[in-house]
Amino acid sequence: MTASTTQTPRSARPGRPKGSVGTQRNLGEGASAEAKRLATAILEVLAGARTPTEAAATLGLSLPRYYVLEDRALHGMLVACEPRSSGRGPSPESALAALRRECEQLRRDCTRQQALVRAAQRTIGLAPPPPPPRGPQPNGKKRRRRTTARALRAAARLQEEPGTPAVTVTAAATESA
Repeated sequence: MTASTTQTPRSARPGRPKGSVGTQRNLGEGASAEAKRLATAILEVLAGARTPTEAAATLGLSLPRYYVLEDRALHGMLVACEPRSSGRGPSPESALAALRRECEQLRRDCTRQQALVRAAQRTIGLAPPPPPPRGPQPNGKKRRRRTTARALRAAARLQEEPGTPAVTVTAAATESA
């Protein structure tokens, strides 16, 4: 060892001062008393302070149910240990705005492609396709026309004079006229 290497005393080293606890979050914040009890029992089993049978008895659970809860707790711990993405995640509003921009862009692209198809059809001399027929609805049923009897009855009431009885107009009467 050479005399030129000197060690700095512990008090001058950076980091947490000796004996200080530091800033730790309250682990039970926002958790129910039952969840805290369950987590404590599972941690005690994992640390070797209790057996699974003792923990299940303390919690008032069967041993298979305890193992299911322990498995869920370990899965949750593994998920929590996954690395998080840096920065802020997208807010629902910004995601919606991005989807609207994409939708508008796709609509413009579609309109442009339709115009190119029409131009190509004119260039090669194809007749434009006929407009789609106004036939049955998408569900396969033909749309029924509504009778106008209500409108005719209302018109008759408007035309009647105040003292004369109203004439009732029915769909059968309008068909014969």
